[in-house]
Amino acid sequence: MIRISKIFLFVTLAVLAVWQLPWCYAFLTTKAAPSRFVMYSSLLDDFILTGYTEGVGITRQDPAGHTYSEHEVDSLLPLFYMRQLVADERFPDSLFGVAVSPREVQQTSFNFRMRPSAVNAPQTGLYFLLESMPKRVDLEMPADAFRFTGEGVEFIVMDTNTPDAGKSARYTRMLSDKGFRFPPREVSGNPTTMKEYDNGYLLLDADGKLFHLKQTVGQPYVKPLPLPDGVEAEHVFLTEFRDRQLLGFLIDTEHRFHVIRADGTIVRTGIPAYDPARDQLTIFGNLFDWTVCVSSPGVNHYYALRADDYALVKSLDVETASDEVPGLSFTSPYDRYVRPRF
Repeated sequence: MIRISKIFLFVTLAVLAVWQLPWCYAFLTTKAAPSRFVMYSSLLDDFILTGYTEGVGITRQDPAGHTYSEHEVDSLLPLFYMRQLVADERFPDSLFGVAVSPREVQQTSFNFRMRPSAVNAPQTGLYFLLESMPKRVDLEMPADAFRFTGEGVEFIVMDTNTPDAGKSARYTRMLSDKGFRFPPREVSGNPTTMKEYDNGYLLLDADGKLFHLKQTVGQPYVKPLPLPDGVEAEHVFLTEFRDRQLLGFLIDTEHRFHVIRADGTIVRTGIPAYDPARDQLTIFGNLFDWTVCVSSPGVNHYYALRADDYALVKSLDVETASDEVPGLSFTSPYDRYVRPRF
């Protein structure tokens, strides 16, 4: 018994050493890597990199090395620094021959982020369907939740924990009549009242077909969204931006990035590749252009897209320091599971 206890103790110490020693080494030796905030300027037709340089302070420069003052950067990124320009009474009344106003900038600007840990996270399988056309301005959470089964949709009244057979039958029938095959591969929505409106859910059915589901005046609304030829959807992300011009984003099995417009049309963007399971995505969009950052291990890929047709304007790769140290770990930035891994 004593021998078994000693063996168990030594094994435990070995596991702890494999787990903690690499972490301690990284903690003691890792230096803060300089990070840069990168935005594309349509006025400059290039990227502006803002960061901190040891002994110099905050620097602002383009990829060619030309430096700019804070005052100049505000003017080169007028839509991003709109509030500062308005406060300074320097906000332009037009850009590229198009009249602009602070209110329009607020309505058309957005940011979007997606991490691998969110894509690879376990799903509860329970969802909430808000009313997309409420009588009041403020959104309200529903009194029921729903889930998908192999045969249809099941709504459950939360107060009594009982199925709502009538509502379940209506939604199941509507989805089936539109060609939806249960159960869905993926469900993407944003069930919260902390937004201006509700777009419902984007669904990939068992065959990989794309559908838009929402509740309108208490009734189901289902719209099939045909995929372009040669596109097989892998992931979808619903969006609810202020200008209501977009319904969401779609990534196909070849890691090509597509935009789903509000009318249901799907347009491929100029982003060469994006793997949601491995890469972190950040988008800053405005009336004229998008700055897209696809963060992969060791490098950040920056892409500038036109806002009207999502064509690629310019790209920039910025190397980053890797913070990964070989060893045993129980967590990962790529998912939300706690399990031993090397």
